[in-house]
Amino acid sequence: MSKTAPSPINRLLSIMKTLRDPINGCEWDRAQNFKTIAPYTIEEAYEVSDAIDRMDMDELKSELGDLLFQTVFHAQMAEEAGYFSFDDVATTISEKMETRHPHIFGNEDGVMDGARWEDLKAKEREQTGSTSAMDGVAQALPALMRSEKLQKRAARVGFEWHDIKGPKEKLEEELIELDEATDAERLVEAGDVLFVAVNIVRRYGIDAEQALKASNAKFETRFRQMEALAEADGHVFGALNLDAQEEYWQRVKALEK
Repeated sequence: MSKTAPSPINRLLSIMKTLRDPINGCEWDRAQNFKTIAPYTIEEAYEVSDAIDRMDMDELKSELGDLLFQTVFHAQMAEEAGYFSFDDVATTISEKMETRHPHIFGNEDGVMDGARWEDLKAKEREQTGSTSAMDGVAQALPALMRSEKLQKRAARVGFEWHDIKGPKEKLEEELIELDEATDAERLVEAGDVLFVAVNIVRRYGIDAEQALKASNAKFETRFRQMEALAEADGHVFGALNLDAQEEYWQRVKALEK
């Protein structure tokens, strides 16, 4: 009588356990710990995002698998250390999602909007001993994204300019301070400029991380087009002076129109 094939997730859990086996496992996998694996976890999350941006569903399927493997890897190491298991991870997120959607899984009425979601998360933080509005904003987030989250937390308890005029005036002030800063002060002052810029963008209801991502993509596309146009004209773009490069920049912008 043939054995029933394991479910895909059980197969993956078994593979991970085998890779970490102290005798027959993979030498590289056995040598890893939470800190050494964390950068790979972050990288895989970005690769998922990249596949989504390109709407490459085959790649997305593969990248989601890579990200899932990262979760399984961490859970296996945690189980070996006696902290928790993969089942504990799945149970925790299931309970969290049910708690955060009382209008679906509970007896509450209404719809889930941003304010209600944040209120539920705030209650969760209080239950875990949170004492500050800043608690729970992960240190490892990209700086731009973390800046926005910190500002939103502050705004929820009333620490916010009344209108956009405030941060705009503050930006002018910070630019002057950056211009007047000493070498030792310049890093902090530059950060202040970026922090206030995030505040301004946020007040327009725009996600700063996505906005800069879009600008990065636009700049890269235009730069590659400038290089191509220069090459077609028999020039090496990097060897041209700034005035000539600017002419190509304007040509590219004109082509976009």
